[in-house]
Amino acid sequence: MADPITVFDRQILKLRRDRAATRAQDFNFLFAETAERLADRLDDTTRSFPIAVDLGCHSGELGQIIGKRGEIEQLYQADISQRYAKAAQANNASNTNGTIVADEEFLPFAEGSLDLILSNLSLHWVNDLPGMLLQARRALKSDGLFLASMLGGETLKDLREALMTAEAEEEGGVSPRVSPFVDVKDAGALLQRSGFALPVVDADDLLIDYPDALKLMRDLSGMGESNIVAKRSKKFTKRSTLARAAAIYHERHARPDGRIHAKFQIIYLTAWAPDESQPKPLRRGTGQVSLVDFLGDVPDKNN
Repeated sequence: MADPITVFDRQILKLRRDRAATRAQDFNFLFAETAERLADRLDDTTRSFPIAVDLGCHSGELGQIIGKRGEIEQLYQADISQRYAKAAQANNASNTNGTIVADEEFLPFAEGSLDLILSNLSLHWVNDLPGMLLQARRALKSDGLFLASMLGGETLKDLREALMTAEAEEEGGVSPRVSPFVDVKDAGALLQRSGFALPVVDADDLLIDYPDALKLMRDLSGMGESNIVAKRSKKFTKRSTLARAAAIYHERHARPDGRIHAKFQIIYLTAWAPDESQPKPLRRGTGQVSLVDFLGDVPDKNN
């Protein structure tokens, strides 16, 4: 067997999410906003989804918002962090059928057991995303829905550049800080490779206003979303480095009022487990309508 892909330190992720669970109400604004947008996408479907799971549920923001949309009868919440799972259960006692401590990389669901898999801003920390998507597709019933949001490659690009420049200046070198985020084009290809049908991928940007980059970095820590790249430096970042990074961010990106924007690129993935009832493209050469008839007369450009 091939060596497992290890880009992210999932044990550190678990510890940071455990810590974030104790103060989730102060830092969950991003999760709540993207949960609203995922719920809106679920509203666009006309299907019912009796059995659903929320992968990487954090403190239950998606469960609180989604309620019984999609005619969900049983909603299970799962997170790698036991403390997040407990918080989600407490916040959604009337909406869910229980919580599970589970790693997205090793899904504990039987084949064909779920009607709907949801995930809100957790998949960007998965090492083997193609493998995870394959597991998800297998866990869905025929014509089951996979609906997720994840961070894209343009997320916090300005902050990452400022940190790398500051670290080079203050510490004489640069440690790995850039996560290999998926872009929109790659996300669609991954869904197809994993056996999903009718994949749709789109993205939008969330701009969040901050007084300075130090407050942004504190919020990332509070959300449990700071750097977990496996090859990162294990030393604490110097205060002088953080201060210099904030100064660089301000010099390059501050608005006239002195405040900054932090950009989070959110990628949304929608795909279905294959089913015979789904529309399929016609075989090449079997079309019944002439393109000329469809488009009408095309003027001769020489006339």
